[in-house]
Amino acid sequence: MLIKLSSSALKQTKWYEYGVRFLLGGLATVVAGAVSARFGVAVGGLFLALPAIFCASATLIESHERRAKEKAGFSGRRRGQQAAALDAAGAGLGSIGLAAFAATFYALVATNVIGAFAAAILVWAAVSVSAWSLRRKLRITSHATRVER
Repeated sequence: MLIKLSSSALKQTKWYEYGVRFLLGGLATVVAGAVSARFGVAVGGLFLALPAIFCASATLIESHERRAKEKAGFSGRRRGQQAAALDAAGAGLGSIGLAAFAATFYALVATNVIGAFAAAILVWAAVSVSAWSLRRKLRITSHATRVER
């Protein structure tokens, strides 16, 4: 499955799906705030790292892909699951980048806040893209090995 940017997805999204995303994202933020109030900001920050939109986006991506395949006359169940799984993989790899961001910012913030923020953004981008590229390379290598057997 190739990754691509498509504005046509905005046209396919129903108004209530945006509402679901907003409510679930808000709920995730409220839970993180409650955890922070109860256990402190260090623990609460870990919960804020949860991609608030992921909860809703995985189900919405699955339903969009399934509907598109069914519209073409095919069973879209498997395609929808694959699209949601790809979204989950991206969220996981993005979390690795987020951890690199936090470590970089923590290490540099005492010297210069703006510089620490800029460096952390660059590290986040580099780690996230590298993790995705490595995952893709390992998947291609793994697939080629299975085909040879």
